[in-house]
Parts: sequence; C-alpha cells; structure tokens
Amino acid sequence: MSPFSGPMAVSGYAERAAKIVPGLRDLHRMAGVLLAERAPADARILVLGAGGGLELKAFAGMQPGWHFDGVDPSKEMLDLARTTLGPMAPRVRLHEGYIDSAPSGPFDGAACLLTLHFMSPAERLETLKEIHWRLKPGASIVVAHHSFPSEDPVGDRWLARNAAFAVASGVPVAQAEGSITAIKERLPVLSPQQDADLLGEAGFADRELFYSAFTFKGWVARRP
Repeated sequence: MSPFSGPMAVSGYAERAAKIVPGLRDLHRMAGVLLAERAPADARILVLGAGGGLELKAFAGMQPGWHFDGVDPSKEMLDLARTTLGPMAPRVRLHEGYIDSAPSGPFDGAACLLTLHFMSPAERLETLKEIHWRLKPGASIVVAHHSFPSEDPVGDRWLARNAAFAVASGVPVAQAEGSITAIKERLPVLSPQQDADLLGEAGFADRELFYSAFTFKGWVARRP
C-alpha cells in the first residue's frame, strides 16, 4: 500500500509534513516567489506530486491569476487537495498518475516538491526530461526533496539531526528514530551534487540551491 493512501495517512498529512520538513510553509512561499520571477500574471503552472494541495494552495493564494495542473498517483491525496484548495479549486485541474499523465502544456513554470526522492536516478532523470519539454523556453522549475551524502557516518549524522527536529516538533521519539531506518532502506537518496547534475543532464540551466534544511535541499533552474 502507498504511504499516501490510507485514511489516517491522508487525513494527517498536512500536520505530519509540517513537523518533519523544516520550514515547509516557507518552502512553499519561496517556491512561489521563484516561479513568479519568470512566470507572467496569467501563468499556467505544472505541479508534480500535488497530492494534499499544500503548495497548490500557497501558489494560488500568492498569484490570483495563475492556473494549475496538478499530478499525483494517489486518488486519496488528490481528493485531499480538492478539500485543501476550497474556493480556489476551480483554478486547478488534477490528474491521477505520474508525469506521463500531465498535459503537454506548454507551461510557464513547474514545481516538484518532496517527490523526486521516491524515484531511482533513472526515473528522476526521465521525469525531469518530461517536465523540461513541457515548459516554455525561459520557464523555471523548482524542486525540493531529501538530498544528502549517504555514506556513513555523514549520512547518519544528518538523518539523526532530521529526526531530532521532528522530535522537537512533537513527533514521538520512536517514530522519529524509525524514520532514519525507513529513509535509508526505502528512499534512493542522492547527494546534492548528483541531484544538481541530474537537473543539468535533463537540460536545465542556471541551477541554484535556494533551500537547505538538514536532509532536505531545494533548487531552482530554468529551461533555456
């Protein structure tokens, strides 16, 4: 079963994410600011991994003229996104699936937050290439996810810091410490250099790190 399909997982997603991702709401606002640097007032924006609707709601609130296509493989999370968006939902078209379920665009910008770390390097590269050709020339992409050196003891140190942040945010100690093993065993995490290189290999230029929070990193780049 997907970790984003059970009723309890879906209903508690927003609260849980805010406790384990440092500065989550600020990350959404920063992503919106970065997209707006190149996107017009009436932009069409692609959001991959849109389940839950948190970044969609943030972007829509910041830019009343933007419209969105959101893609996510979890029907339950897309239902949550509709609820989260409330009166802003008519500005968003939601698509169940992966990047190949996204419209061809062309889009004025794209965001993929807390999603790529679930994919193998090959899947990430293919996904980034698929986003790339859907963007207009000059459009920005914003990505953020787990990205840290995985070799011991460096990787373990960063994972411990991430778990300590979760505990400080109210996550039970056993659950926070269990996340260390879960991340190591289940997520194909890459180093920041590898992640930046993949963006370049997919065709994106001007790659800039804008977010660094324990095990999480975020980049903005553009399609030439």
